[in-house]
Amino acid sequence: MNKQDHIDYWRKTADSDWTASEHLFEKKDYLQSLFFAHLVLEKLLKAHWVKDNTSDYPPRIHRLLSLKNHIQLNLSQVEINVLDDMEIFQMEGRYPDYHFRIAQLCTQQFTQILLK
Repeated sequence: MNKQDHIDYWRKTADSDWTASEHLFEKKDYLQSLFFAHLVLEKLLKAHWVKDNTSDYPPRIHRLLSLKNHIQLNLSQVEINVLDDMEIFQMEGRYPDYHFRIAQLCTQQFTQILLK
């Protein structure tokens, strides 16, 4: 695989995860929808990471702001805030003590606002 193949991989799988996020939202699985939305952002940032760095393999991290800090993508403060807001749907949602607390936040309106 060349560099463009790696970038295409991250973008294609992000597209697939976005479809899953939309389906989960339609089924009212809001926490899972936001988890997949986080994956979308992570994969798109990793595509940018591959584009902007010499290696074709981005770091195996999931923190959106950490990835953002290693690419040359200019984001507005609003977009940076969205990345920050989405952080809680990555690892924390996988563990029971956080899962139930976070799930309570994920109303239809809350989820819809973040997805937009």
